[in-house]
Amino acid sequence: MSMTKATILTVDDTVTNIEVVKGVLADDYMVQAALSGEVALKIIAKRKPDLILLDVMMPEMDGYQVCEILKSQPETKDIPVIFLTAKSQEEDETYGLSLGAVDYITKPISPPILKERVKNHLLLKQSREILQRQNEILEDKVVQRTEQLNDLQDVAMVAMGALAESRDPETGNHIRRTQRYVKVLADELAKTEKYRDYLQPDVITALYKSAPLHDIGKVGVPDSILLKPGRLTDEEFAEMKKHTNYGRDAIEAAEGSLGIADNFLLFAKEIAYSHQEKWDGSGYPEGLMGEAIPVSARIMAIADVYDALISARVYKPAFPHEKAVDIIVEGKGSHFDPTMVDSFVNITEKFRQIAVEFSDK
Repeated sequence: MSMTKATILTVDDTVTNIEVVKGVLADDYMVQAALSGEVALKIIAKRKPDLILLDVMMPEMDGYQVCEILKSQPETKDIPVIFLTAKSQEEDETYGLSLGAVDYITKPISPPILKERVKNHLLLKQSREILQRQNEILEDKVVQRTEQLNDLQDVAMVAMGALAESRDPETGNHIRRTQRYVKVLADELAKTEKYRDYLQPDVITALYKSAPLHDIGKVGVPDSILLKPGRLTDEEFAEMKKHTNYGRDAIEAAEGSLGIADNFLLFAKEIAYSHQEKWDGSGYPEGLMGEAIPVSARIMAIADVYDALISARVYKPAFPHEKAVDIIVEGKGSHFDPTMVDSFVNITEKFRQIAVEFSDK
C-alpha cells in the first residue's frame, strides 16, 4: 500500500465537516465521503478503503452501529476505524474503542493531530499486512519442510528395515508387504467399536512408518543362525529369539540420541519387541497374554505371519493365499487377537492384492 494512494473514507452527516477533513487530507490521500452510515456501507461493499473516519452522531444509523457491522464481517474487520466526533466524554471514547476502533479523535479537529494519527494508523495497517504475508510464506515453508522431513523419515525407516532384511535373502519384499498389511488392517480395525478411539489417523500413520523396523534386531543375530539353510536347533532358536531384544534396545538407543519419544519410535519399539507374542501367552520374549500385548504388536503379528505363510522358506514351500487365511483364522484366540482376526477376514482380498503387487518375483 503506497501512502500517496491510500484511500480514506470519511463518514459524517454534515457537509462542512467532510470539507474540513478533505482540506486536511486531500493533498496526501484519496478522500471519499459518505453522508450516512448506510451510504458508507454501500461504498465499502464495492471497494474497501484503507482507513475510515467515522462520526458518531448521525441519524438512523450512528457511528457505533456502523463500526459494529464492520467489525462483525471478516472482509471488513481489519479496516482501521477512527471515530471523529464531538462526543468527548470518557465513557464515549471507551465504548468506541471497545467496538474495535483504533483511535478516537474529538472535534473540533486539530489538522496536525488528524494528519499524524491517520499516517500512523496507515503505517500500522501496512506493517500488519506485511507481517501477515510473511507469516503465510513462513507457514508454507514450514509445511513444505515438514513434508520433506516426513518423506525423509519414511525413507530412513524403510532403509533401516531393508538393512536387516538384506541379511536374510529369503525375505525379499517382506518389509514392503508387511508395512502395507499393517496399514490396511489398522484401517479396518478403526471401524470397530473396540479400536475406533485408539486407531486415529495419526496413530495409523505412525504404525505404517514404524512397521519396517519390526525385524531390525536381526542385525544382531549371528550369520550362522540367520542364514542357516534348514531348521534351527533349540539352542539356535533360543538365540534367534533374541532379535526382539536387540531390536528394542537399538530403538531405545535411537530415542536416547534424539532426546524425544516420537510416536513412530514408540510403536517401532513395541513392534520389534512384542510382535512374536501370542494371544494365549505362548509367544516370546515375555509370554505376554491378551490385552497385555501392545496393539501395534498384535497387528504386526497377523501381518508378519501371513507373509511368512505365503513366502517360500528352505523348510517349507509358499502356501497359497487361501491356506494362509485359514491358518490365521485357526489361530483366532490362541495366536491372534480375536477382534483383529475378524477384521482380517473382511479384507483378505486386500492382503492378497498387496502380496501380488509386491511379490518377490
